[in-house]
Amino acid sequence: MQENSPATLEKIQQAALDEFSEKGFLGASLRQIVKHAGVTTGAFYGYFSSKEALFASIVEPHAAALMGKFMEAQISFAELPQKEQPEHMGVESGAYTRWMVEYICQHRDPVKLLLCRAEGTGYQNFVHNMVEVEVESTLQYIEVLRRLGRKVPELDRQMCHILASSMFNGIFEVVIHDMPYEQAMHYVNQLRDFYTAGWMKLMTP
Repeated sequence: MQENSPATLEKIQQAALDEFSEKGFLGASLRQIVKHAGVTTGAFYGYFSSKEALFASIVEPHAAALMGKFMEAQISFAELPQKEQPEHMGVESGAYTRWMVEYICQHRDPVKLLLCRAEGTGYQNFVHNMVEVEVESTLQYIEVLRRLGRKVPELDRQMCHILASSMFNGIFEVVIHDMPYEQAMHYVNQLRDFYTAGWMKLMTP
């Protein structure tokens, strides 16, 4: 087999996926990846400049897909006329969450790397970044409600962060525990019901 080929690239990435999954990015050995891929170190550097570049090649398409769709849902909601936003609360995010569960179940291994094995890479704050976007959107929505004349109790950024963080980490349990699709969707729908009811309670005087 020629080293400079699509098959070689695939072997390197598969060996890396196995090594990263077992040991995480920081614990993974580039030497072991090359050995298990059955290629030379020179062949490896023909494709990747570093271990982190290799990690990124596996997770970046999925990070981009998950964050891109998430931002699309956030923007779609924010661009609604303000008076229509209350009746749409949860619609866009619900559609995104269902899409996300399906996507995760179709790409379990690389998504698990992204969420659970990325310490030491530029992806280690991926969930935190999603949480920060959610917090900002929540605070903006609260201001919309107040402009519409709704009396919303004070909710500061820290509390919004705690709630959003617990929600996302709860949803991503479906990755950590390798849940089958139907079970994952059932659990995530229950989580959404729980958090939606909680938010409604907090936003009602």
